[in-house]
Amino acid sequence: MIKYIELKSGFSNDGPACIGIVKTSKSGKTIYFNDKALVRGNGMLGNHFDIETGEEYWISNIKKNGEDRHWSGAGKIKIETAVVPEYLKIIGAAKLNMTKFIIVESFKKTDISRFEAALNERV
Repeated sequence: MIKYIELKSGFSNDGPACIGIVKTSKSGKTIYFNDKALVRGNGMLGNHFDIETGEEYWISNIKKNGEDRHWSGAGKIKIETAVVPEYLKIIGAAKLNMTKFIIVESFKKTDISRFEAALNERV
């Protein structure tokens, strides 16, 4: 499954943003991405937070119109090479608009077992 992930803490709508493959917990409340466990919650700007740092993230499905960043946000979005074909299919485009994206080989894999104890304590 691919998602849009943007760091909100300290950046408002201009934080580092990515489109990549995520894994989810059985409940769907935790997103594992780029060596992070991001738990659903209500923050000031984000809808998820990093269980290790407390930083807020905005995570959403890919928008069909290709406008994943907030309308007042800026900056290029990093996108994994492996998800480009699926992303293009979702937005109905033939190629990426390279003024909006930076293609990266891949993001870090997440060792889910590293977070299991901390997440189980929260329950």
